[in-house]
Amino acid sequence: MTQTDRLLTRLDALVDRLEQLLPSDTPTPDWSAHAFRWRAKAESGWLQAVHATHRLELADLLGLERQKEEIDRNTAQFIAGRGANNVLLWGSRGTGKSSLVKAVFNRYRDQGLRLIEVDKDDLIQLPDILDLIYNRPERFILFCDDLSFEANESSYKALKAALDGSIAATPDNVLIYATSNRRHLLPEFHSENREARIQDGELHQGESVEEKISLSDRFGLWVSFHPFNQAQYLEVVRHWLERLNAEPDTHGDWELIERSALQWALRRGSRSGRTAWQFAKDWAGRVN
Repeated sequence: MTQTDRLLTRLDALVDRLEQLLPSDTPTPDWSAHAFRWRAKAESGWLQAVHATHRLELADLLGLERQKEEIDRNTAQFIAGRGANNVLLWGSRGTGKSSLVKAVFNRYRDQGLRLIEVDKDDLIQLPDILDLIYNRPERFILFCDDLSFEANESSYKALKAALDGSIAATPDNVLIYATSNRRHLLPEFHSENREARIQDGELHQGESVEEKISLSDRFGLWVSFHPFNQAQYLEVVRHWLERLNAEPDTHGDWELIERSALQWALRRGSRSGRTAWQFAKDWAGRVN
């Protein structure tokens, strides 16, 4: 090493020490808030308080009794300090995955539950988030909505480490709840089936499939969501019209609404809770 190199190394070390002494411009989290959004900034970030959150209740989610029971039980165990699992809510679009997370959060927010929304692109900063909340008395759900990765992305490795695989243990006051349209969070290709092999009479997946399964497998609880049938869809439409004070007075009016609701769903190509809510808002806007 030349004298110039040694001088540059010493200057770099001096700059690092000076940066540690300078006041940080990262805002201190407002711990009085119940919900937060992680805001990335360069190689770090901060927790931004969210004071106006969706006030969904579990009673608003119809046709999801099995899913509600599983998520509610797991969250109640977590709040009580008992064993609980990270959760992957997967399935068809608009079927209530993220709404269920919000509704469960609203149920337990007054019992010390806090929600932190983390964008997929910011998962690389999960260690920074965990450091911030490590010694907090509250219980936190890290919420990753609409989570999926493409084949050439590597940021999912940060999530794998946070779930299970890092030398640092995940704090006891943290769970990760993620929603996705993909069961394994990564795209699956027909060509990957050719990697499968039979060994000792058992089917073993190829390395590509194993790598994909290794991420979703780190979620201890998988909860699946499926499209509504016609009766379930119309039940949700009725529920939201009643909540919006837009329910009709006669049976004939209900028949007109149901026909309109089915046509709405046909145009959208989806009979889901989201579609029912969107129709109900539109209808209430017309009659109120």
